[in-house]
Amino acid sequence: MIGDWLDIGPVDQIAPGNARTLPVRGGDEIAVFHTLDGGFHALVNKCPHKHGPLSQGIVHGGVVTCPLHSWNISLKTGEALGDDKGCVPVIPLRVDAGRIYLLREAVLGGASPAKAA
Repeated sequence: MIGDWLDIGPVDQIAPGNARTLPVRGGDEIAVFHTLDGGFHALVNKCPHKHGPLSQGIVHGGVVTCPLHSWNISLKTGEALGDDKGCVPVIPLRVDAGRIYLLREAVLGGASPAKAA
């Protein structure tokens, strides 16, 4: 941990175009996405439509497509795109020296998450 950031592992644990999940207390999950252009983003792993697992969706550009009903969600803002309406919380993330960090407070208000899946 660096300051208020939680180290969740090396960047190479997530292949470009894929996601990994991080279970947190309370039964929720955070999905960490690695885009094809090398970017990293984190969202709560629930589509705002029917709570589909966004981590199982298709990552393209800065968007993930929900595997249940094909809603497109911006990885940057968490907003549903197009005619769909809704938003999923974005978790602040940073990459430093080849490691991925999530903001502790945004994850659980200071509680530690379980180990990355």
